Amino acid sequence: MTPHPRLSIGLPVYNGEEYLAESLDALLGQTYENFELVVSDNASTDGTQDICHRYAARDSRIRYLRLPRNIGAAPNHNYVFTKCRGELFKWASHDDLYARDLLRRCVDALDERPEVILAHSGQAVIDGDGRVKVPYEYGLATDSPHAPERFRSFLFEPGGDDFYGVLRADVLRRVKPHDSYHHADRTFVAEIVLHGPFHQVPEVLYFRRDHPTRAERANPSKRSRCVNLDPRRAGPLHPTPRLLAEYVWGFVAAIRRAPLSPADRRACFRHLAAWAASRARPGAGERVEDRAPFAPGLLAVSVDTLVAGREGRQA
Repeated sequence: MTPHPRLSIGLPVYNGEEYLAESLDALLGQTYENFELVVSDNASTDGTQDICHRYAARDSRIRYLRLPRNIGAAPNHNYVFTKCRGELFKWASHDDLYARDLLRRCVDALDERPEVILAHSGQAVIDGDGRVKVPYEYGLATDSPHAPERFRSFLFEPGGDDFYGVLRADVLRRVKPHDSYHHADRTFVAEIVLHGPFHQVPEVLYFRRDHPTRAERANPSKRSRCVNLDPRRAGPLHPTPRLLAEYVWGFVAAIRRAPLSPADRRACFRHLAAWAASRARPGAGERVEDRAPFAPGLLAVSVDTLVAGREGRQA
């Protein structure tokens, strides 16, 4: 185990045996090596535990934790962060892939820009076989020095998956932990963006996998998605009214908690009101990969040439 890792990677997982080895290979093959990888197994019932034990036995940077029961995806994300020690932090998904230089480029960006609190890269969506489906450019103004502009762009502009960026752990400790209502990741990142600017490395280094067993695909209804995030949400109340109330209040509370001037706080509330009024537009809020056509081969470089350690998937 690395005694004093600069970067902590938290990987929450539940029944991830299909793609977990590939993701571990991609993370362990990074050109930046000063990190710990903390895996929090949410009481998996498949081969996840065996895979983690094999990888931990051969790489001391891995710390494997197994929960006695499934606490839900959102609490598991929060839990794994509490077990990490680095000054920088990144959540990783068990089914995504990461180019070899992703961590190094993000850490370098944070070192070169003290005002930046989160660094990520360009991304593409891949299918279950690792073929590129949807590469797209990052169009958000989250690099603006002005908090209201960052917040406005985050609300209205499509693209980005900053939840999986490398960020300063002290900032993460100052925001409310990830909640468990549907799309709580958006209100969570919205609060982070109010604390400081982000930086996007202008290369496609992150590959988000879209497949039938991905949480959003396997849980198509609001109720099932909420229960996947937290089993305590399996009550009789229909989730839509609660979702609307919690989702909108999540943005309101983020603005209220953030370190903003009175003028910036008022500007953020104006942007939020305009966004709420726009939600009646058909198709509003769709993810890019959900509405873009399947188009393999759009990247000039294949995923295999960017990601390290693919031969280790059967280890």
